[in-house]
Amino acid sequence: MQRSGLADLPLHGGHVPAWLAERMTRLGTAIAESILYEYGASELLSRLSDPFWFQALGCVMGMDWHSSGITTSVLGALKRGLSPRAAELGIYICGGRGRHSRQTPDELRRVAEGRGFDGEALVRTSRLTARIDNNAIADGFQIYLHTFIVSAAGEWAIVQQGMNESIGRARRYLWHSAAVHDFTCEPHTAVVGEHQGNIMNLVDVHARPAQDALLAIAREHPDATLREARRLVLPGHHDVRMEDLDLKRLGAVLAVAYEREFRDFASLLLLENLGPRTLQSLALIAEVVHGAPTRFSDPARFSFALGGKDGHPFPVPLKTYDESITVLRRSLDAAKLGGPEKLEGFARLDRFVRVVESRREPVADFEAIVAHEQAISPKLGGRTVFRSRKIKTPAQLPLFAEEP
Repeated sequence: MQRSGLADLPLHGGHVPAWLAERMTRLGTAIAESILYEYGASELLSRLSDPFWFQALGCVMGMDWHSSGITTSVLGALKRGLSPRAAELGIYICGGRGRHSRQTPDELRRVAEGRGFDGEALVRTSRLTARIDNNAIADGFQIYLHTFIVSAAGEWAIVQQGMNESIGRARRYLWHSAAVHDFTCEPHTAVVGEHQGNIMNLVDVHARPAQDALLAIAREHPDATLREARRLVLPGHHDVRMEDLDLKRLGAVLAVAYEREFRDFASLLLLENLGPRTLQSLALIAEVVHGAPTRFSDPARFSFALGGKDGHPFPVPLKTYDESITVLRRSLDAAKLGGPEKLEGFARLDRFVRVVESRREPVADFEAIVAHEQAISPKLGGRTVFRSRKIKTPAQLPLFAEEP
């Protein structure tokens, strides 16, 4: 029995400004809805419990690329956007930060009552995972955020975060019911709910083997537990650096966005007349929706979609942000009306970028692309949480490294 992942992040304070929070809600909702439409609720839960994908999602939504605030802001945005349509989409987000975390049991009971499965079992799961991460594992981190995401079928993911003020770090703990079940090595444990079929539930009173497994992890030395989980450790520096990302992957995105031979075809895939800057953002958003797990080993790369509110690697381009949301939402609405071509274009765009990456092998010139983004930031409505500063516009540089 184990968590599905861990992430260690620099502990940051502050808040998300309203101009970004509202956009994060709209973009995060559209991304989640796209995954639900293409792959289903189980896949969304699996991705939310992957520390690398979760970080990439926060980066592509315009948060500070390495901040502990990604956890709070992403989950808050998803809860605001998905909760009003939870019954329709079959995804319920309960809990949150501080006082909101204490409301998790009541929220889970309401969901369970509406869906016809055992709410008390979910409440026990919520409390047990929180106690394991907060008390049983003596790693110095105090839990302050607990979010429980459950599907209409009873499958769940848990994201919680603790802080260690003495070292200035935060730790995100991620759980997924599928992974927990696998590590008990027992037959499916279920609660039978009305009209729902079998529902994953590992702390039901009849699930004694799973309960024993949970107790076993509590008795283990923390090092043994941490070695088993997929783990992301982010550096303390605020600026995005060359070593933080894969320049060949970023180079393929830039080639598709800026080189005419690729840009026209990529725009055709999406059935949109798109400029290069929006196409760059949409290519990275498409990868968040459709990319394989191995593609998220460098989550900082996704900050090149819509920047970061702290100005790293560049200010959030509000015009590009709004246009990206519009294109994705228009595609979702068309798919619901029986025209899936536009939404399928995102999957084709993701595949096209990977083909360019493997066959063309373009390598991004890191300094040039950051300088380029800083140069075009004013005309794209670039904005940060700080007082606006005049950006010196450098001469246009090629965006790709010279061939060796």
